[in-house]
Amino acid sequence: MEIVHSVLGPFSRDLAIDLGTANTLIYLRGEGVVCNEPSMIAVRHASSGSRKVLAVGEEAKRMWGRTPGSIVVSRPIRDGAIADFETTKEMLRYFIQKVCRRKLLRPQVLICVPSGLTPVEKRAVVESAESVGARRVYLVEQAMAAAIGAGLPVAEPVGSMIIDIGGGTTDIALISLGGLVWSKSLRIAGDKIDQAVIGLIRQSYNVQIGERTAEMVKLMLGSARPDSEIQTLQIKGRDMSTKQPKTIEVDDEEIRRAIMEPVHHLLEAVREGLEHTPPELISDIVERGIVLAGGGALLRNLDVFMSQEIGLPTTVTSDPLKAVAVGAGKLLDNPSLLQQVVLN
Repeated sequence: MEIVHSVLGPFSRDLAIDLGTANTLIYLRGEGVVCNEPSMIAVRHASSGSRKVLAVGEEAKRMWGRTPGSIVVSRPIRDGAIADFETTKEMLRYFIQKVCRRKLLRPQVLICVPSGLTPVEKRAVVESAESVGARRVYLVEQAMAAAIGAGLPVAEPVGSMIIDIGGGTTDIALISLGGLVWSKSLRIAGDKIDQAVIGLIRQSYNVQIGERTAEMVKLMLGSARPDSEIQTLQIKGRDMSTKQPKTIEVDDEEIRRAIMEPVHHLLEAVREGLEHTPPELISDIVERGIVLAGGGALLRNLDVFMSQEIGLPTTVTSDPLKAVAVGAGKLLDNPSLLQQVVLN
């Protein structure tokens, strides 16, 4: 992959992309975040073997779980990596064309990726962007971009710890002087929590629910610490014995028990990171605390839980869903910092 030799021009209209498992956000230089849609694509497969893209993003998500056999709604990004190269290209092409509207000709593109990707997976990301017209592609770790988007002083000689919890991966990083002192990428994030909810409903009620319903339950009832009052929710699924529709009522205590296993895995990884933190930087973390970003940071009371369990102040950045995209956008305006943190 090409090493960066030049800087972005002062009037360039380039793109920064947070290519996430759950959502894709695009930052257009000079305008901010102009696209925030689900990383989903709906494709119709014909008996002849041909295929046709029917919908991408929000429109594809509305079809999720409600399609006939000839139409497949999928997430081409799985666990932060490209699982289906062709559909990823088609999805990226749609998003970039939607954003550009002929304003750009072969833009430079900065893409944020999990720190745990292999060289082959990184190359697939670069090629997917090049295939839809990118002139040059830069890769930056999501954790670094999230830290910049959260306003942390990543270029200074002080320690900053960021936890970016996405849909497919959680990236934990200790950052100082523009580099990752320690980092870890876990394939434990929002999707794992959804699967934990599905497993609880199946085990406790013998009812099968889909991913869309599990996500809704997580958003409405999910929490890492009890609230003042018990909350309940009626959900619909299929009785696994009778195969008939069934409505059940669940409460937040049940859901919390289900999701605590992935949350505890996350907690152990944070503790591992603190164990690897040099003594010169640990005092910075004790003073400044830990910052949470990404959609998973919105799990209720997660910051309270982390703070109580680890004994360090833990806060959620002001706009966790957009932190990575905003941080990547700031890199477009700061070529010297981009030179420091770029991967390729």
